[in-house]
Amino acid sequence: MKIKTGTNINQRSHVLFTCVLFVTAVLVASGPCALAQGSDAKSVLKSMSDYVSSQKTIELTFDSDIEVITPQLEKIQFTNSGEVLLSRPNKLRAHRVGGYADVALFFDGKTVSVYGKHINGYAQFDAPGTVDQLIETLRQGYGVALPGADLLLSNSYDVLVAGVKEAKYIGRGVIDGLECEHLAFRNFDTDWQLWVEAGKRPIPRKMVITSKTLNNAPQYTLRVKGWKTGVKPAQDAFAFAPPAKAEKLSSDALIDLDELPQSEPKGGNQ
Repeated sequence: MKIKTGTNINQRSHVLFTCVLFVTAVLVASGPCALAQGSDAKSVLKSMSDYVSSQKTIELTFDSDIEVITPQLEKIQFTNSGEVLLSRPNKLRAHRVGGYADVALFFDGKTVSVYGKHINGYAQFDAPGTVDQLIETLRQGYGVALPGADLLLSNSYDVLVAGVKEAKYIGRGVIDGLECEHLAFRNFDTDWQLWVEAGKRPIPRKMVITSKTLNNAPQYTLRVKGWKTGVKPAQDAFAFAPPAKAEKLSSDALIDLDELPQSEPKGGNQ
């Protein structure tokens, strides 16, 4: 009886491995493409927008990651977690905690209060109107973007598709154990992806925005963890009372209440 040599075993293993790679490549290539031909990314996005805008109250929790590129072309990622309580049309509370900031925003339909616990300081300004108007005021007037704010707008579909040059339905994905529809969109200066929960509740579960105008293409990622609708907020849920010894700041200070450190991270060679 002849004993097979190690060379033959290696050759058979190589052939088997090559076959596995080939089958995997075929499955990956055929699956999403077949789905993309019969699905419309914008229709899924519209369903999500209609569902979210129809909810009078929403309470959610989230995790977010933001990447920055240092002058040395090193990519650094910063992480945050938070929660949002929305009561349409004109009440909002948002809280974000990260390694460099602990910030809460309160909006009662008339006044906006932003409190930085890490500095025990707060800023206030009048902004009578809706939550939609507040989000635009913060972005355009103060350079402050609330995490995933566009997803909560009453007209989120119109805002999200504005400037879209290309839309694709990629296929199915799983986020935190939930099956989701995976969508991809291209704008002039960004690519962005969205995972929408499949089924009767088209909840936005994950969003990734990739910059195409900066070196190394930094990304912003938002993951929606908890999601509740129909909640009944307490009467004082959107009221703000300054803590003892809190310093009142100029509204211009809002731009510094960011999820990024105010200086480049320090470190040394190992």
